[in-house]
Amino acid sequence: MNMLNDMKVHKSSMPEEVKKHKKAVLFCLSEDKKNIILEEAKKILVGDVSQTVNDPYTTFVRMLPDKDCRYAPYDTTYETKDSKEEDLVFIFWAPESAPLNSKMIYASSKDAIKKLTGIKHELHANCYEEVKDRCTLAEKLRGSVVISLEDKTL
Repeated sequence: MNMLNDMKVHKSSMPEEVKKHKKAVLFCLSEDKKNIILEEAKKILVGDVSQTVNDPYTTFVRMLPDKDCRYAPYDTTYETKDSKEEDLVFIFWAPESAPLNSKMIYASSKDAIKKLTGIKHELHANCYEEVKDRCTLAEKLRGSVVISLEDKTL
């Protein structure tokens, strides 16, 4: 809960504070499958975007595991012809190669995160093609009015 609140409230007057906020994180289930936990070292900070990560969305897609599920809040920046906007998107990653048991547990537990306030959009992805294509995410955000996502023209 604190991590999601931290992602939502990153508009600060102090530039150093803004750089520490999360752009994307991955959550997984604990080993006993009873708790949703933050996956260590699987995050992108806002400060990383301008310094070390040229394309945060591509970096985010590379963080997703090949053979297991994840919950991934992603603070996306997109542009329409009228404005530039930011929204928190909940991405439920359940690749086809993940074990059936894992997919079932993650699917039944996702409402625990999804119900939290501030998540405006959800994307359920089963393969890398669904997340690599920015148009899929843009469609979930505002459909055909989105002209760029993370400063990449669609």
